[in-house]
Amino acid sequence: MTYALLLDRSAAKYLSKLRDKNLKGRLEEAIKSLIHAPMPAGYKKLAGTVCTYRIRVGDYRIIYDIEQEKIIILVLAIGHRRDIYR
Repeated sequence: MTYALLLDRSAAKYLSKLRDKNLKGRLEEAIKSLIHAPMPAGYKKLAGTVCTYRIRVGDYRIIYDIEQEKIIILVLAIGHRRDIYR
């Protein structure tokens, strides 16, 4: 089953402002892979949440929600590991 993918405004803005083309490509590829496998190897459920998860891409994290009823993945935030959880 494939999911629809939505990016939050802040996540899309962060991704568009990245200057490192290699990193941007890796992040985009990881986000696109969520469509077919919303819980890839290495995913973690965030404590204190119902359906919010994170995946690692090097030192960067992608925070996302899975809405099973609507078959939607909503990417909430993208950022460096030192800043993303603040």
